[in-house]
Amino acid sequence: MKKLILRVLLTVVVMPSALSAFAWGQKGHDVTACIAERHLTPATKAAVDSIFGGRSLVYWANWLDNASHTPEYAYTKTWHYRNVDADKDYSSQPKNPQGDIVEGIRYSIRVLSDSTQTPGNRSLALKMLTHFLGDLHQPMHLGHATDYGGNTIKVKYFGRDANLHGVWDTSLVESAHKWSYTEWADQLDRLSPSQEVLLLSGNVDDWAIRKVEEAAVVYAETPDGTRLSYNEVARWAPVIEDSFLSGGLRLAHILNSIFDPSYPYRRSPASF
Repeated sequence: MKKLILRVLLTVVVMPSALSAFAWGQKGHDVTACIAERHLTPATKAAVDSIFGGRSLVYWANWLDNASHTPEYAYTKTWHYRNVDADKDYSSQPKNPQGDIVEGIRYSIRVLSDSTQTPGNRSLALKMLTHFLGDLHQPMHLGHATDYGGNTIKVKYFGRDANLHGVWDTSLVESAHKWSYTEWADQLDRLSPSQEVLLLSGNVDDWAIRKVEEAAVVYAETPDGTRLSYNEVARWAPVIEDSFLSGGLRLAHILNSIFDPSYPYRRSPASF
């Protein structure tokens, strides 16, 4: 009995640090997927419904955070991020030999674009792509390998002990707005068509580089020991809002390009 209690206590202690390696918490991934769903063309929506058996993008948006901890999907653990250290840039940083988020996104696109793939492979690729477009837009997922994307940078958040990555995952999101994921989507998804087109430009590398630049600002303004409070919530809320919206619109853009030949902004899946 004592050994069982000890195992339970160790699980409680270890779990937060393990989960903090992933992005946005549940709310952020749900918002990103919800916005994407609102921009799927009818043809794309039909394809998604077929692949997921009627389940939605939102339903599967957070699935990979748990799945990556299982033996079957452990190979995807490094696919949630791409580290760029302070003394490197996006092109000079050595790539993780086990893969990264940019490679994971492009792998998922290739599988979804290949009609000869099995239904199971396409379903897994769609789950991964949905999740990765959320992860890609969390700046700390393009953070430094030396501090595990901010996980070892200790801060105080409204007086409580925290780490920089965890603050970006959930704390700032929940402090910015006490909204449900649908309320987040309602409030953010209001761009004009011309604004949307501008946001969709570029490819996965371009979107990742922008997040590397944002991460550099976060690091500069949040050194170890920083006390974060109302000012920081106000400072970073617009970045979080833009991240959710960008991730959702870009996810829809990729899926529409894959599944709807009549999509007016269609691009070759290989161009992403």
